[in-house]
This record gives sequence, structure tokens and C-alpha cells, in this order.
Amino acid sequence: MKIAVYGGSFNPPHLGHEQAVRSVLNCLHPDQLLIMPARVAPHKEMSPDTPPEEERVALCRLAFGGMEGVKISELEMHRTGKSYTSDTIRQLKQLYPGDEILFVMGTDMILSLETWHEPEYILANARLVVLLRGDPEDEKVRGHIAMLEQKYGVTIQLLNAPVLPAASTDIRAALKRGEGNELLSPAVYARIIQNRDYGARANLEWLREQAIQWLNPRRVPHVMGCAGEAVRLAKRWGADPVEAETAGILHDITKKCTVQEQLLLCDKYGMIIDMSVPGIDKTLHQVTGAAVAYGQYGVSEEVRDAIRWHTTGKPDMTLLEKIIYLADYIEPTRNFDGVEPLRKLCYEDIDAAMELGLRMTIEDLQEKNAPVLEISRQAYDWFRTRREG
Repeated sequence: MKIAVYGGSFNPPHLGHEQAVRSVLNCLHPDQLLIMPARVAPHKEMSPDTPPEEERVALCRLAFGGMEGVKISELEMHRTGKSYTSDTIRQLKQLYPGDEILFVMGTDMILSLETWHEPEYILANARLVVLLRGDPEDEKVRGHIAMLEQKYGVTIQLLNAPVLPAASTDIRAALKRGEGNELLSPAVYARIIQNRDYGARANLEWLREQAIQWLNPRRVPHVMGCAGEAVRLAKRWGADPVEAETAGILHDITKKCTVQEQLLLCDKYGMIIDMSVPGIDKTLHQVTGAAVAYGQYGVSEEVRDAIRWHTTGKPDMTLLEKIIYLADYIEPTRNFDGVEPLRKLCYEDIDAAMELGLRMTIEDLQEKNAPVLEISRQAYDWFRTRREG
């Protein structure tokens, strides 16, 4: 049998890695390809934001698990200390006695091979396969490989496998900026966002696409209008526009769900709701929406809480909570008596706008003989008392 091994930190596994694996499968036709994430990479420092070993393994399963003939190996994850390649090859020779071991590496790795632990053993006991990038550096690599072949009496195979121009370091930095999703498979990116790996912030365009999948098409203009209004209010009052837009995009994400579906979400996220409270069913979406935004889309606690109170309000709201409450109320598609004075007030005195918005909501519900939640009355009293001093 021919066993190919592709090792690395996979921090995170990106489309370049996936492309390299396909090249190995298509050109070398191994009986099995082992993806070997390193527990502690010996040749470089792991970044401080590296997720736990089991999380990197889970990301590798999402990236490579669906490829035929590919197996995710935790061999190096179960060893203590640095993940030396020579130790890995020793273990593989025990696990696959008599089989040919192909060790796949990038150009940066072959150039530094002689600085590795026991390079002679590696060269003598595995056939090295080097992935050429298709860039000017390849000529330098070819010359170095020729030197190694002559010096050690081995044959090193070259494989043309152009990879992404971005390195894992660049991708991690991009994730922190709310970018980089186009460099990762959808499943890998979704998990990174959900688990807040690498300090990632969700890309706003990706988040819009996610939200639209949850929404009734008729609600999309309102939600996108709310997001835009939230950005304008954030810029007016000194809040983070990205956080405001994120909350606006996700604020109604569970609005289409039935009451039963909302209650299932409450169970999933460990929330206890007293359904005997009159009117509570009309505001369930703010609770479940906050839970989904935080649990599935990795938003900050500030964004989560802004979604949590965007329908009812509450006493002593944060600036972002007030912005989302009001953006939901006055976004451009809203058209009701009194909206224009409220719009104007939102950009003049945000606390006065909160008091007016809460009063209008309470009066509207009372006119319809609909129940008013106590938290909304408390919120109105808080803002009114604050104004009166």
C-alpha cells in the first residue's frame, strides 16, 4: 500500500490546504491520505489565539472529511512534546509495516529540512513529495532539492500544486477584521464564527446571506433597513458601527419561527420562558434571536443583549441596546403616525427618543387591548424619571 501523509498546524485549514490534498489524491493516487495536524509544531511558534487541539482536529474533519481516501489522524495530537516528523514516521512504519510512506510538504518546509530533528532518518524512511507553488521561488526550491538528492542519495518527488497566496497567519488576521471567509470552506468558516476561534468577527456580507435564509422574504427590506439605520445612529452617537450593523442584521433572525419552534430554540439554548405571561409569545423572537446570534453566529455579548431587548426595551439600556431598539422602530420602511418626529428626535436626544418610542408602543398596545409586558412599563418609567430628574 501507498500511504501519503500531509502534516501541518492547519491553523486554520484553508482552501489552499484542500487544493493541495486534491492534487495529491489526483496525481499520486495513494491508497490512503492521512491528514496529520501537529500538536506542537517544532519549526514555528503557535499563535496565541490557536484554538485547542480538539478544535483544530474538528476543523480538519470539516475541511477534509468528505474526501474519499482521506483520514484525519490524531497520531501527533496524542503525543506530548513537539511533533517531530521523524517520530511520526517511526510510528507510521509500525502501524503500516512494509507499506510505502509518502511525506507531503510545502516548499518552505523542504528548504528548512536539514534544520529538522533527524533529517537523515526522514529522508531514508519516507519518500518526500514537495508541493510547488508555481511562483518564482520554485527555481530556488528545485536547486535545493537537487542538492539534497545528491547529498543523501534519495529521490524527492515534485508536484505542481499552486496554492492560495494567503498564509494561515494572514487568514487569522483577516478573520479578526471580519474578512477571510472566501479563503475557507463554508463549513470551516461557520464553525470558526460559531466558536469565536481566532477572535473572528463574522463577515457582514456572509452574515446578511445567513440572515436572509432565516427570514420571510417580506421581512428582508425591514431587516436591512434596520441594519442601515443602526449604522447611522451608531455614527451619530459614537457606538461601533460594525457591532450596530451586526445586531441590525440579526435582530429578527427567528421572527419567522412558530411559537413551537421558538420554544425548541429555548430548550436548545437552556432558556426558561414563562409562557403564562400575557403577550410573551409576541416577544419570544428577541430572546431566541439573541441566543441564535450568540450561539451560532458568535456575536459579542453587547450585540447579543441589543437583540435581546430590541422589542420590549428595559431600564438602563446600553447605547447599543438603545440604537437597535430605535433603528427597528424608525428604519426607512416604517410608515406610521408619529414616525417622523421620532426619527428626528433619535438624532437629537437618544434618551428622549427612547422615552417617546416606549410610550408610543405602550399606547398602541393599549388601544388594541393587547397586553403590555411589565418590562416595557419599567423601561418607560426609567427613561421618564431620568428626564424629569
